[in-house]
Amino acid sequence: MKELIKKIRNGQDLSQQAEEYLYSISAEKIFPKGAVLIRQAQTVNKIFFVVDGCLRSYCTDKNGKEHTLQFGIKNWWISDYIAFHNNEPATLTVECLKESTVIEFNAKTLNDIFIPFPEYEPFQRNLLERHVVSLHKRILNQLQLTATERYELFLEEYPDIEQYTRNYHIASYLGVTQESLSRIRVEKNKK
Repeated sequence: MKELIKKIRNGQDLSQQAEEYLYSISAEKIFPKGAVLIRQAQTVNKIFFVVDGCLRSYCTDKNGKEHTLQFGIKNWWISDYIAFHNNEPATLTVECLKESTVIEFNAKTLNDIFIPFPEYEPFQRNLLERHVVSLHKRILNQLQLTATERYELFLEEYPDIEQYTRNYHIASYLGVTQESLSRIRVEKNKK
């Protein structure tokens, strides 16, 4: 929790009451590799801040193929925001790719934190803006970059993640087949 408080304090001052409230609405939990925090089709009422570990959010299409939307690593947030904000069943599954320590929040309580504590509003707004920017970059990268360029960016963004993920996780995130990913890696190793 100290990491999250430090991250919030980096952008603004927090009163002692605001910090205590954040502690009161959260729970630090350790999940083993393979644990599922959110399952597709369930009700979503949790948001997770990753203290340590590696998580993945993905959907499974009608043919049983998985499509990775996000990896959650240290100091990242992960949930199924569409399900929570639209009050509909989850379209994503969130799973731990390795043992992970997260801070779990009730999504509604966290979303409304700025009502009693307005000092959290700039932090929440910044989180939302960063999330939108990240999604826009990802969409533009999918449209404009080659698979090799997307893979290189992926390695910059997630430098150590390959040790926790399977090839199909990365391939589905990049929007390529596992065979294409293997070819990209072979070409990259030749350089």
